[in-house]
Amino acid sequence: MNDTMKMPVGVSVSSDIEHRPDRATPFRARVRWVDPVTKKRQSKSEAFADEDEAESWISRIKRVAAQGVDPNTATMKLADYGDENMDLALRGLESKTTDPYLAGWRKRVTPTLGHLPVSMITNGAVDRAVHAWIADECSRSTVKNSIAVLVRVMEQAVRDGIIDRNPARVTGWQHEYKRAEDELDDPRSLALPDWITLSTLADALVARSSGQYRGWGDVVLFAACTAARIGEVSGCRVRDIDRDEWTWTVRRQTTTSPGGLIDKGTKGKRARTVPLIEDIREMVERRIALVDREPDARLFTGPRGGRITTAVLRDATYWDEVVAKLGLEHLRRHDLRHTGLTWMADAGVPVHHLRKIAGHGSLTTTQRYLHPDRQSVTDAGELLTNHLRSPRNVALRAV
Repeated sequence: MNDTMKMPVGVSVSSDIEHRPDRATPFRARVRWVDPVTKKRQSKSEAFADEDEAESWISRIKRVAAQGVDPNTATMKLADYGDENMDLALRGLESKTTDPYLAGWRKRVTPTLGHLPVSMITNGAVDRAVHAWIADECSRSTVKNSIAVLVRVMEQAVRDGIIDRNPARVTGWQHEYKRAEDELDDPRSLALPDWITLSTLADALVARSSGQYRGWGDVVLFAACTAARIGEVSGCRVRDIDRDEWTWTVRRQTTTSPGGLIDKGTKGKRARTVPLIEDIREMVERRIALVDREPDARLFTGPRGGRITTAVLRDATYWDEVVAKLGLEHLRRHDLRHTGLTWMADAGVPVHHLRKIAGHGSLTTTQRYLHPDRQSVTDAGELLTNHLRSPRNVALRAV
């Protein structure tokens, strides 16, 4: 399919969609135009999973091109657009404000959303990014500054005619922050009650997914039984599994970056070792066999071999729909980690061992997973320790 559109500045934009059935994303959309300054013919293309997405992409470019916006600018990734236009976006601000804004852009906005074209930044994408920053335990001021710089960059995109409205003007994130704080205070309340519930969830997610891909259920079981983050599960390689001791050395996690998904070190920047219980060992053996025991192969991937993130798992399994039908409306992917740590605490794993398994920097964070009765015992021990270390008692022992 081909057609041509005239821009007000006299630039002719043509488009076509090519169907390549042998590709994972078979519909390649392409636009062509002649640069009015250089007189050189230019083109841009993107591949999509279905034809509607391809047509939508072309329509967006034609819409902004009709307003006089260069198609190259219209298809720029957020990271590139922000870097080129940051001075304009932050004009009028004092350095004491721009410094934290730029830190938020560099450390949070770009790694989370920078790989997306400006025109494809949606309210939903921003919401998920903000929640990810909150889940990473960023402070309120850090989240606020990160949102603020994103709002300013996207406002510049509105002025440039790339988008019609600013999707970064999200509201209610403070309530989400309060919810996250409540969860940190009582993570036990987020845990699944038992193995049967976990197995039922895994089976239901597989059944709802396209092609009933069994790997989605394996990811859920593995994450809960190892108390790991979904990104860490994605980063697991065959060589990280010790089948003699039946342990997993958590060395890396899959995360977003300006260029897409990458693997980097764990959140705590330290490798940790977690046990693999009998209930999942057969599944682990099966997944190792699926990749011919290749040491560097990923133990868990999507149906097409791609890396997994919490968003990928959610979308591929229709997570929100499934958990609602199971009566687990508030369950999120990260709650699988809460489940594993709660189960280990209830099984009697000593708190200092549980801390190492979880990779927590603070013992206080780990103690929140203890049963209230055992927590009171632990607190009593700490009170006695503090009492004996008081200046008065130290002086008496010295006499």
